[in-house]
Amino acid sequence: MAAAIKAPTFRLAFLGPKFWPVWLGVIILYLITWLPLPVIRAIGAGTGKLIAKIVPKRAKVAKRNITLWNPELSEAQVEALYKENIRRTGMALFETAMGWWWPNWRIQRAFEIEGTEHIEAAFAKGKGVFGMALHNMNLEFACRGIGYYHPSIAFYRKHNNPLVDYLQYHGRNRSNKYMIDKRNAKALLQALDEKELCLYLPDQDYGPKQSIFVPFGGVKDTATTTATLMFIRRSDCEPMLISSQYTKRGYKIKVFPALHGLGEMEDTEALTLLNQHIDKAIKEQPESYLWMHKRFKTRPADNPSSLYS
Repeated sequence: MAAAIKAPTFRLAFLGPKFWPVWLGVIILYLITWLPLPVIRAIGAGTGKLIAKIVPKRAKVAKRNITLWNPELSEAQVEALYKENIRRTGMALFETAMGWWWPNWRIQRAFEIEGTEHIEAAFAKGKGVFGMALHNMNLEFACRGIGYYHPSIAFYRKHNNPLVDYLQYHGRNRSNKYMIDKRNAKALLQALDEKELCLYLPDQDYGPKQSIFVPFGGVKDTATTTATLMFIRRSDCEPMLISSQYTKRGYKIKVFPALHGLGEMEDTEALTLLNQHIDKAIKEQPESYLWMHKRFKTRPADNPSSLYS
């Protein structure tokens, strides 16, 4: 088995006054998660509006990203998409708590999975599955859900607060196999070679190091990590996109067909094609995407002007 992160243990110090504010938030979230899902979604929508007022700069980033990503949208369409995205941003807080603490029966009842035949086909060939997950707002909840179909492995970043880290690790790991330190690329490669289902986020701005600039949506020069191709080329796996989407009754995890040939292409061609597929997947439910992240922050040296000024 690849090198898994050692599970954090409970400490008596967690009961001290220093952590009482965290416990208060935990209790409130836990109680809310026992409400019916439509009620939680209503609370989440209100929370999103509150978040937009508390961090207006991030809300401005979300609207700017939407405009940059799809310049064909009218002003009214951008505004409508932005407002729905803000509502789902608020819901993400509760979806995290739901993913950590909902009982198994409730998680399974709220989920449906589409496209599992693509994963099964890869396993039948004796290959691992490199699941490139879209960074949607409900991803935390979806990671718990996918574990009931097939326990997965993913990178993990420790939280700075040790109590939150304890809750986060054990919440995420309830239905999945194990997690790997986000800097341990070797361990993820090993897991793929062991024919595991591994999850990775290829669609964020990780800075200029190990990134090249290729088109994404309406932005010609978007910093896109080449690490994605390294994992594909150096392991025995099939890469496929995975998207977590909202439905009326709950959530859907959609697995897209394997992207054969990416590893054999030149970097620019491969990442341009990958971004086209990511763009197409986002357009199925753009209101669910993490638009508050500065996806277009890193700029090329010959055109360094910020797109967020």
